[in-house]
Amino acid sequence: MNKYEFLHPYSRYHGEFTPENFLFDANLQEFARRVSYISSLENSGKLSPEEAYKQIKNLWKELKASKKSLLDSTSPS
Repeated sequence: MNKYEFLHPYSRYHGEFTPENFLFDANLQEFARRVSYISSLENSGKLSPEEAYKQIKNLWKELKASKKSLLDSTSPS
């Protein structure tokens, strides 16, 4: 395991495989990782609560847009 894999672990995808589901899962894992970092920075006093909230809110908007473009636009099977 290299340093990058240790610092940025990703879980394997176990759901129904479609390219859209796979990409959304990767985006969701990235969201969780970044929220964890922001939370740690806020807890250690390096970010204000307001700045942490603002950054997480922006990440949430990006995740919602990802869901809309990847999952909501596909036709139901």
